[in-house]
Amino acid sequence: MRSHRAFVAKLEPEAKLTGAEAAHLRVLRADVGDTITLFDGAGLEADAKILALEDFTITLRVGESRVVNLEPPQEITLAIALLKGDKLAEVVRGATELGVMRFQLLVTEHSDLKEIGAQKLERLQRVALEASKQCRRAVTPLVLSPIKLKNLEPVTCGLVAHPGSSLKPREAYDWAVPITIATGCEGGFSGSEIQWLETRGFVRVGLGPRILRAETAPIAILGALTAGEGF
Repeated sequence: MRSHRAFVAKLEPEAKLTGAEAAHLRVLRADVGDTITLFDGAGLEADAKILALEDFTITLRVGESRVVNLEPPQEITLAIALLKGDKLAEVVRGATELGVMRFQLLVTEHSDLKEIGAQKLERLQRVALEASKQCRRAVTPLVLSPIKLKNLEPVTCGLVAHPGSSLKPREAYDWAVPITIATGCEGGFSGSEIQWLETRGFVRVGLGPRILRAETAPIAILGALTAGEGF
């Protein structure tokens, strides 16, 4: 049976879990003497034995930490336009499982949303943490506050999903350098935005003959680059 997993900010000889992490282990009926896995979100994990269960706190003795590398050969940034409803959470969850290192939220010409509140940003970060826990990554991606598309930094290797392009994702990336993937909102990127992205180091790639939804396109392109290549 797989060990339960929990997040701690720092792996020390003794750890105390509170809040959502403690509540989750309670739901899973963890008990004194059980061994679980702790991870710090920065690439380390360790086995830990439960010493005490109190109402709102779980105390653990933590073993030796170890480096866990389940990451792609290079860091992947997903630059994604703000999406309506809960679609961003869907993308963050799936893209975390597929190896994204950071999410850069974008405000674009066709975005219905022009900003998101601190609570929603915090929730997206929690989604990334929970997805890391589920897929057994020891690294938790960062979810960065929205910026205007024009403020996106130049990239060495960038892919922008664009219907009609005949270039396949696997023909356009280079695992020798970090990769940035850009995907639009429900209305897509405008023509001028695509042209601007090309001046910043992005190339257009296609995702087949069908038009994909804004929340499907980033998962499709990531799947082609990571899961499709065994990463």
